[in-house]
Amino acid sequence: MANTTTKFLLLIPTFLLIIFFYSSNYFNQNHFNSNPTSNKKLSNPPSNLPVNISNEPNDHVPHNISFSTVLEKKEKKKKSSLEKIEEGLARARAAIREAARSRNYTLKEEVTTFIPRGSVYRNQHVFHQSHVEMIKRFKIWTYREGEQPLEHLGPLNNIYGIEGQFIDEIEGMMSLNKFTAHHPDEAHVFFLPFSVANAVQFLYRPLISYNRGPLHRVALDYVNVVAEKYPYWNRSHGADHFMLSCHDWAPGISDVNPKLFNNLIRALCNANSSEGFQPMRDISIPEVKIPARKLNPPSLGLRISQRNIFAFFAGGTHGHVRKYLFEQWKDKKDEEIRVFEYLPKNLNYFKMLGQSKYCLCPSGYEVASPRVVEAIHAECIPVIIKDNYSFPFNDVLDWSKFSIHIPVARIPMIKTILKGISTKKYLKLVKGVRSVKWHFTLNRPSKPFDLIHMMLHSIWLRRLDVRLPYQ
Repeated sequence: MANTTTKFLLLIPTFLLIIFFYSSNYFNQNHFNSNPTSNKKLSNPPSNLPVNISNEPNDHVPHNISFSTVLEKKEKKKKSSLEKIEEGLARARAAIREAARSRNYTLKEEVTTFIPRGSVYRNQHVFHQSHVEMIKRFKIWTYREGEQPLEHLGPLNNIYGIEGQFIDEIEGMMSLNKFTAHHPDEAHVFFLPFSVANAVQFLYRPLISYNRGPLHRVALDYVNVVAEKYPYWNRSHGADHFMLSCHDWAPGISDVNPKLFNNLIRALCNANSSEGFQPMRDISIPEVKIPARKLNPPSLGLRISQRNIFAFFAGGTHGHVRKYLFEQWKDKKDEEIRVFEYLPKNLNYFKMLGQSKYCLCPSGYEVASPRVVEAIHAECIPVIIKDNYSFPFNDVLDWSKFSIHIPVARIPMIKTILKGISTKKYLKLVKGVRSVKWHFTLNRPSKPFDLIHMMLHSIWLRRLDVRLPYQ
């Protein structure tokens, strides 16, 4: 009996060890299981314990990272490319607002060659900062779809030359152009590179019909292709997409499907508000008659004291505005108001501009005219005779500081109006023309604040006005 009792007492420690082992193992399995495949959810885990919050077996978390840090990293990983783009645009807006408040310039090496100053700008500090932000951030994706000559190619000379020059600048120098996006996910805007001028040239020559059907189908088919292939058009309903053209028929692109093209940004020379141009959405660009093998019209302006022509115009009878101008001033034998339908062969058009104080710029068949840019290059005050015209770069330039606007109805009063301008005001207008001349100068490659940069800046401003949802 004593031996039996002694053996039982000796077994007690062994039983105790077995009980302790199993109870401890059960506790660990049910309360500190960090197995990634476990279905258990942790509530308020202590920050000093290694916790795996992922269901993916390869998502390992170092033991020295807190739970809050892990959550922050997960949030960063979830940011979409669009969210990053919108955050960058928000920072750009903040920097522009700060420039407006502080009235200071942010001097960057790439934009110190030209600093906007003077009354010709609506806000010189805001414009400068906006341009700096554009150069730093702005990216454009050009859709690769389509083939030449209807897409990816445009005329480089004459009055439609801006089309081809812009396409070639954005696409032809991809490896050098700082605004080119190398992937659509990094783009702020998307360019539809169809050329209206080329479509008219190749689809309508010889011209036997003014039916816009073929042109409309080119534009509509292109949008349908990119909308089906990529998500970008549909996510914004076209609000971050743009087209660009100087052809007279370009505004009619939207007529084929007004609902589809309701948000598309249209960069147009024919910025006629009576024909559907919307300044809050669309962009007015200057029409430039680009000479062959050159980029800009001649600058043959004389000194102010040497200009012996008070006001000058020469051009064909295109449209009712010019017809009215000729009725009032052609062949009137007024030596101060020189108006020609056809310039005599012994006179040079650009020299005449350079000898004139005021250059008349009436509408032709359409509201746009290359004479505004020609006058600016001749340092002649543009006298803009147009109704319902949205001035190029009007977001940043105050046209009243370097041009005169005369409504069509007041054409008979041209001389009276111009004679009423004092010498002091005239000299200020000349100074204004000289200040903005660079903004109407075409360079290849483009340079800060020049013509192409100004066109890009107008597109940039429209994009700043749009906030795309990314959640």
